[in-house]
Amino acid sequence: QVQLVESGGGLVQAGGSLRLSCAASGRTASIYGVAWFRQAPGKEREFAAAIRGNDGSTDYADSMKGRITISRANAQNAVYLQMNSLTPEDTAVYYCAATKNTGEATRVYEYDYWGQGTQVTVSS
Repeated sequence: QVQLVESGGGLVQAGGSLRLSCAASGRTASIYGVAWFRQAPGKEREFAAAIRGNDGSTDYADSMKGRITISRANAQNAVYLQMNSLTPEDTAVYYCAATKNTGEATRVYEYDYWGQGTQVTVSS
């Protein structure tokens, strides 16, 4: 099993930035990729970014590309999501997810482990 714990959410004004963290523990050697998803009230959970494989290749949702950066610190089993130029439309619960899938997973069902989420609220 793999446990994921998110942190770093909070309330920020429009135009501001936040850095989310995801700490992984357990059988992390089985993990190929880690992603961030988000779910706004009344909406489906959507993919934001992923980082995969030994080379740390990254993938971003088109809607957020250019404003977010995913990175990782292998020694700390941590993955980060830097978010800039936030707007009220970015308000959502942000989830960290991990997959053993060696493909370019971007769908919810492709991820094996999930954190509890961290709330991000952007005020106008």
